Amino acid sequence: MHGTHIVRHGDNRAEPTLADELLIDAEEDAEPSPPSRHPILLGVALVLVALNLRPALSSVAPILAELVRDTGLSATMASALTTLPVLCLGVFGLLAPGLARRHGSERVVLLTLIVLAAGIGLRAVPAFPAQALGAVAAGAGIGIIGALLPGIVKRDFPNHPALMTGVYTMGLCAGAALAAGATLPLARALHGSWSLALACWALPALAAAVIWAVLAPSPAAHAARRAARLAGGLWRDRLAWQVTLFMGLQSSLAYIVFGWLAVILRDRGVEPVTAGLVVSASIMVQVGSSLVAPILATRSRGQSLAVVVVLGCTLAGLLGCLFAPLWSLWGWSALLGIGQGGSFAIALTIIVLRSGDSHIAAQLSGMAQSVGYALASLGPLAAGLLHDRTGGWGATGILVIAITLAATLFGVAAGRDRQVLETE
Repeated sequence: MHGTHIVRHGDNRAEPTLADELLIDAEEDAEPSPPSRHPILLGVALVLVALNLRPALSSVAPILAELVRDTGLSATMASALTTLPVLCLGVFGLLAPGLARRHGSERVVLLTLIVLAAGIGLRAVPAFPAQALGAVAAGAGIGIIGALLPGIVKRDFPNHPALMTGVYTMGLCAGAALAAGATLPLARALHGSWSLALACWALPALAAAVIWAVLAPSPAAHAARRAARLAGGLWRDRLAWQVTLFMGLQSSLAYIVFGWLAVILRDRGVEPVTAGLVVSASIMVQVGSSLVAPILATRSRGQSLAVVVVLGCTLAGLLGCLFAPLWSLWGWSALLGIGQGGSFAIALTIIVLRSGDSHIAAQLSGMAQSVGYALASLGPLAAGLLHDRTGGWGATGILVIAITLAATLFGVAAGRDRQVLETE
């Protein structure tokens, strides 16, 4: 520790702001009560939930050309459609701790999985209003669940936070890869119906809701609670903002890939199904790197060097996909997967490591994933608008370089061996 751990309980030093009130933690004591299920069952439940937190985002790009063709969307509206769910991740993620405090994390995750499935199901209607409303509902569900998972990991796996963060991040990546690679073939199997192909991803979300209800910890197992504690200084803490900006900027690169990489590859002359498979393969590589990166990064007390390495891989791989000869595309996509899987898993791990207990982890997660994803939503929007204005993807390459440099700056700062709400 580099100073005194300060958790403010509404003392006379500072009145909590509205943002602070929204981030009242929903979790239990710093000393977690024993989980009601075997840890392996809890891990399975987390992975199955995580599998459903990216298909709503990665399934659109492979069929975006067909969606634009059939709905008559402009390039700007198409950009907005890829940005909308990411923006909702940020807006609704901010509400997650308050919802969990009132209703319990487990129950909120269950109900939100149902909302997520309903939002994805709305995509069966091949019209822009239904697509937009479905994007909002899906983004809300993903944002709330994603903000709660780090606190659940910190609480139920206090001795293995990096491992379990890597495990459920593997689930995230696997779900994203499956949707990126399978949506266009699924549309062709459904007689060209891209809308039904998008809606099919509601089925695994419903299945996850059923399994979560069976395998998740019982709320009664965590019923003994003290009054929720308020970390009133979190939004004034420099390290908390460094963690938040690192999360947002590295996520911005991920959502540029989810939203536009398949489109970019198709514009470069890659056959549509192959373009989807390249993106899927890149994301599938993330499954491995998301498990390994947190384990390697936590071998030292700080994670700054690991941040530089994974973001360097991300930048090289993404620029290779944008500009390198097509014969080398698979290699660059693999390097991109190594970098992006590692950077996202390390960002989540940093949230846990920079937090003193599960209370702070849940609040920092809410801050980092709400503000961070709101920032991240600007990435795919900017990429689409730059393409619309220039007619090419060169400006997007410059955008990617700028975002990566900024992410590295804040990631190195966030990776230092300190904790939020400590004095200097």
